[in-house]
Amino acid sequence: MQDGSASPLSPEAPSSPAATEVSVDVRGPDADIVSTHVLVPEEQVQKLRELARRTRIHQSEYLREAVEDLLGKYGRGAPKEEGQS
Repeated sequence: MQDGSASPLSPEAPSSPAATEVSVDVRGPDADIVSTHVLVPEEQVQKLRELARRTRIHQSEYLREAVEDLLGKYGRGAPKEEGQS
């Protein structure tokens, strides 16, 4: 899902080290996805950036997965569809 533009979490982004904004392209099947702003410790941003680079999976995908896991952990996530673990 990378479009070649600078990620909000990339070093080129003009923001403070602890402030990151996750932007999502709302075209396509995920048109109901919205952008949000979160503050993340610099160390976590660096680790997430490296993970995304190494695996070629967008940081936003990892963040959406983390939110889904968190909501599931506290019983507020969407019910899993059959075949999903």
